[in-house]
Amino acid sequence: MKKISVSSSSIIISKYIFFIVLITIPILLFLSHRNSSSSAFISTTTTSNSDSDLKIRPGYSTYDSYIKKQLNKTLNPKLRKIWTTRDWDRKIQVFSKFFGELRNGNLLSDSSKVLCIGARMGQEVEALKRVGVSDSVGMDLVPYPPLVVKGDFHNQPFDDEIFDLEFSNVFDHALFPEKFVSEIERTLKTGGVCVLHVSLSKRADKYSANDLFSVEPLKKLFKRSELVHTRTVDGFGLDTEVVFRKNR
Repeated sequence: MKKISVSSSSIIISKYIFFIVLITIPILLFLSHRNSSSSAFISTTTTSNSDSDLKIRPGYSTYDSYIKKQLNKTLNPKLRKIWTTRDWDRKIQVFSKFFGELRNGNLLSDSSKVLCIGARMGQEVEALKRVGVSDSVGMDLVPYPPLVVKGDFHNQPFDDEIFDLEFSNVFDHALFPEKFVSEIERTLKTGGVCVLHVSLSKRADKYSANDLFSVEPLKKLFKRSELVHTRTVDGFGLDTEVVFRKNR
C-alpha cells in the first residue's frame, strides 16, 4: 500500500477544514441574522406592550374564528333565556340609574338619538325608552327586534354623524380597539358623547378579546374627542365609567 506523507495528509486536512468552514460561515451568518431579526421583533413587541395598558389576547388565527367565539356566547340558549327572564328587570333598573345620572350631568336628554353597542337582548335600550329617551337602538352580532339591530362594532352599519350618544359595556370584546373607537367617532355627531363601562381592577370573562389596565389607552384611541370624566361604577362586573365628547 502506498504511504501518504505527513505533508500530504496536512494538505488534505487543511482542504477539508477549509471546505467545512466555507459551508459553515454562510449558515452561521443566516442563523445569526434570523435570530437577530427575531430578537428585534420580540424586543419591539415587548417594549410596545410594556408601554401600553391595553393587551390584545392571543388565540385568534382569523377574524372568523373571533366572530365564532363571540357568537358562542351570544347564541348560547341558556344565557339568552337568563338575559330575557331573570336578568331582564334587574339590568333595566341598573341601566336606568346610569342613564338618569347621565341626564343629570347634561350628557343625555329625551331628544338624544342613542346607540347601545353590543346590546345583546337590549336591556339598556329598554331602560333608555323607559326613562324617556325614545330614539334609542341597540346593535349586536345577533339582532333582537325591535330593540337590537344586526351589526359589527368594528364596522357599524350606520351613516356618519347620526348619534348624540353611544353607550357600550363591551369594549373588552373588541379585537381591534382602534377600529372600535374610530367607528364610534365616525357615527357620533360633533359634540356627541361616548360612554364606556370598562373593567380596570379585574380581568373580564373568557370571551373578552382584550384586557385594559388603565384609562390611558382610551385617551390615546379617542383621537377626535376629549375626556369628560371618569368615575367608579358597579356595572355587572365593570368598575369604571369613562366619558368622551367628540370635538371634531
